Amino acid sequence: MKLVMSLALAAALVPQEAKGKGGVQVWDTGKSSSTPLTLESQSGWSEAKEGAALKGDGVVSNGRITAVFRRESGAIELGRVQLRLTGATKLLHATVTEVAKAGAAVEATYKTDRGEATAKVRLKKGDVSVEISPGAGATRLRVECPTRHVVLPDFFSDDMVIDAGKIPPAQAELPSENFLLHLAGKGEAIAMCVFQNREQDVKVTLSGEGERRVFTASEIEFGKDPEKQKIWVALLEAPQVWHLAEVKPGDSKKETKLDWKMPYPAQWRADFTRADDLTDSWDLLLQKEEGGEYLKPSWMGQGAERIPATRKRWTTVLGSFRYPVWSDPQGVAYVQPMDSKALELRGPLVLYPANRVPETPLDVFTVLDVARNSLGAGPCQYILDLDNQRSVNKGHATCWTRDFLTPIYQKGEQRSKQKEIDSNLDEVLTFVKYIRSRITRYYEFLHQMHGYLDAQAKSHPELKAPIQSLVQITEEADRRFGAREEKMKTPDYVSKMNDEFRKNVMDYEGADALDRCKNYTRALVEVGDNQDELSGELRWVVRALRQKAGLVLAQDPKMAPIVAEIRAKTQDILRSPAGHEGARH
Repeated sequence: MKLVMSLALAAALVPQEAKGKGGVQVWDTGKSSSTPLTLESQSGWSEAKEGAALKGDGVVSNGRITAVFRRESGAIELGRVQLRLTGATKLLHATVTEVAKAGAAVEATYKTDRGEATAKVRLKKGDVSVEISPGAGATRLRVECPTRHVVLPDFFSDDMVIDAGKIPPAQAELPSENFLLHLAGKGEAIAMCVFQNREQDVKVTLSGEGERRVFTASEIEFGKDPEKQKIWVALLEAPQVWHLAEVKPGDSKKETKLDWKMPYPAQWRADFTRADDLTDSWDLLLQKEEGGEYLKPSWMGQGAERIPATRKRWTTVLGSFRYPVWSDPQGVAYVQPMDSKALELRGPLVLYPANRVPETPLDVFTVLDVARNSLGAGPCQYILDLDNQRSVNKGHATCWTRDFLTPIYQKGEQRSKQKEIDSNLDEVLTFVKYIRSRITRYYEFLHQMHGYLDAQAKSHPELKAPIQSLVQITEEADRRFGAREEKMKTPDYVSKMNDEFRKNVMDYEGADALDRCKNYTRALVEVGDNQDELSGELRWVVRALRQKAGLVLAQDPKMAPIVAEIRAKTQDILRSPAGHEGARH
């Protein structure tokens, strides 16, 4: 319930119409123009009323963004972005279907290479996106916005940042994950696509060679479900609204000041590139006072986490480390990437505004603002799967049990606190069983995926290479499990340890009572530590499998059915992580 309320509150704080911006207006230029139009050249334009058929070109503005319908163009022009019903070459006719304080809409019919296609385009007051609903003949929307990198935000796990230079084909497919970002220009704009269901296919087209290779456009299917056919395209514009940096070998040995300052306070996502070309997503730490602690924002409603000024942090898998990306009170960003056996960060680093923080101005938008405004707070929460992203804890952790028992035996209070001790032994066994169940869940899943991929390789020998790259990730399960199996024991082993403790230690008051207690807790913590680490490690393997599947799809579209299966099942298995798994950095 808390998450629902938090998301609803965040939705209520979504940016409103900026001060000084105009309201919703629709114009008919009276004649067609062969060149792009701007609001500055309004000579001869007339205000268009609801129900009017446009005689010339159409211009719709809500004071923040402007959509232009030119008869000589097959595209809906949205500044640097052009939206086109696939194959459209010319506007045949357009009618204003809505003019109101809440928004305006135009129904436009285009000539295409396959006949006519119609779509309804709507702008809401104060928003930065246009809503496109398909009509007769419309099957896909083409979003033309040249960019070197596209990002598929994955707020359930790690983003996918895809470099056009690493995609040789002229056309590629990407996983349908509801959101797609075109990082436009040199940091001054983000074109964001939002669509309603994951059955809608996403294709990208590419051109150019070497450093000039770019994604020219993305194409999104409207889908077959009439209740889930809408597509929204937003344009986030601000100086340095996104930033691209390069992490080089040796950068881990020093703090590096980036040539970038956040244009406004927000929760900025930092997508590092790992040595294996996967993406590792972090949140930029925020600092209010020079030399003070940092805040690590949360987009799930729990409030910001406090990180000490040393940036020291501990998680399973990574152990103890210094947080690699942060900002100072002026908003200038710094990095000191990790370089360890567990995680080596090097290559491109992308920063973009993921979500709001309390200090975010009301007149600016973040990626999640666009998602909530487009889909609605409820559907957005459902797509983000927020209810299944919260950490779950059961019982008492082994280290907590150690810290509970030790002072009791130091003070000789074991007889007077037998009831509490006995209850805690039950609780710690519950914890051990729960973490072991998480390990089993991940381990068996990765074995199932191994078997599934082996079967797919036999059925599709032409896909042997990309499938093998996924098989190699699943094989990590046995290596990780084997390295910790002996030390983590089993829940039955811990149950017997508890029986022995109850028999020989619980009410024992001899001179070595504390030593007996420490022998028990030492062995117990070793079990717990190895279980925690393994559950975290196996979760990392599942995350890597999920992301790698998306990358191989970009390389080979024939992998689409296999990738869809893997990404759906990995999201299911990653739900409700244990608190000790280090689900997020």
